[in-house]
Amino acid sequence: MPADRPANALDLAALLAERGGERYELHGRYLNPQLPRMLHTIGFDKTYDRASGPYFYDAEGNEYLDMLAGFGIFALGRHHPVVRDAIQQVMDLDLPDLTRFDCPPLPGLLAEQLLAQAPGLDRVFFGNSGTEAVETAIKFARCATGRGRILYCDHAFHGLTTGSLSINGEGGFRKGFGPLLPDTAIPLGDLGALQRELRKGDVAALIVEPIQGKGVHAAPPGWLRAAQDLLHENKALLICDEVQTGIGRTGAFFAYQDEEGVQPDLVCAAKALSGGYVPISATLGKSWIFEKVYSSMDRVLVHSASFGSNAQAMAAGLATLQVMRDEQVVANARRVGDLFRTKLAALTEKYELLAEVRGRGLMIGIEFGRPRSLKLRTGWTALQAARKGLFAQMVVVPLLQRHRILTQVSGDHLEVIKLIPPLIITEREVDRFVEAFCEVMDDAHRGSGLMWDFGKTLVKQAVGSR
Repeated sequence: MPADRPANALDLAALLAERGGERYELHGRYLNPQLPRMLHTIGFDKTYDRASGPYFYDAEGNEYLDMLAGFGIFALGRHHPVVRDAIQQVMDLDLPDLTRFDCPPLPGLLAEQLLAQAPGLDRVFFGNSGTEAVETAIKFARCATGRGRILYCDHAFHGLTTGSLSINGEGGFRKGFGPLLPDTAIPLGDLGALQRELRKGDVAALIVEPIQGKGVHAAPPGWLRAAQDLLHENKALLICDEVQTGIGRTGAFFAYQDEEGVQPDLVCAAKALSGGYVPISATLGKSWIFEKVYSSMDRVLVHSASFGSNAQAMAAGLATLQVMRDEQVVANARRVGDLFRTKLAALTEKYELLAEVRGRGLMIGIEFGRPRSLKLRTGWTALQAARKGLFAQMVVVPLLQRHRILTQVSGDHLEVIKLIPPLIITEREVDRFVEAFCEVMDDAHRGSGLMWDFGKTLVKQAVGSR
């Protein structure tokens, strides 16, 4: 044991060597019992030993390309040396963290740098997760306006705690957890629906993802600005949920910045800001909103978070922003993302099962649709009758099993694969994915073989689970 380690130090390497093989059994026994079951069913029960950048490696040294980035957390890839070094530095400094009755410098420094990327916003509240950033925005909007109702868009995803669940546009997530907060869903892009709700006079805010994570649907051009104007005319607020789209994902620091004249009142960020190491979220907002919430010394702690603004998270955030600047990560996301979508979109002419490629930057949706030929249509119809979304799962599985590329279906009952890779990928990773995707699609268009055999298995499981 190294001399600088405590005599009773936890030996993590030894513990993992001894018990790591029990990972799926332990999870099934003590955590979510359905997760290992699901992973076994679709063949995703891999054992990854280490990770670096946009890659995982198994015990045999096989390389897996990560097109999921931990649902967007690992924008810089895994174990970026600059972020790792910052975490090590902050631990070695032995800072008097979270004393509660001081104003440490790191939160102020990180807030300063974040706000420099978001002109028009003035203050930041730091929390620990995306759903916490959304909860903060909900509370702040209700306090600032004196109104209770939050509008959201159909198919939106804003988190799974009670407040954020109240504005979740997917019914499956809400089922069994009511009653929730007062809320109303409107179609993304529907100004008439927004105006009708605003006339009722009780709306505090509209929360919207500039590009929805579920299905990768962007708000129509100009809609966000028009919605903002309507909201402000009716003394309501615009909240942009940039938990997934923010911090460079779409080729802009925040996705709303690609629309001229859009200036949200509150912005939620998380995921990528962590550098992949320490949970962190940020709710950015205008000064007058924060002043309404923290209106007197009696209300100084009216909204807080036990671990918010901790030194490790602040250091990770500062290091992440430095890497973003030094390595021009945001520009890379736009350039490589444009290349990626162009190459994938060209395949819609080749594959009749491929309906559309959409997105922005390195947030890409690949949607499948009903084929023209009778042979393919028969198989497609059988899958759709059993459960919508099974064909996309048929594509995701061989991408991992045959090509060692990790992807995800974009949402329940959606025939969409979402690609949200680390923002540091290059043309090499793009070409590797496109080559593998073409091979899988070639197989799918034969209308028989291993993919369709797996599809039949999925159909049986889907029918049996009803």
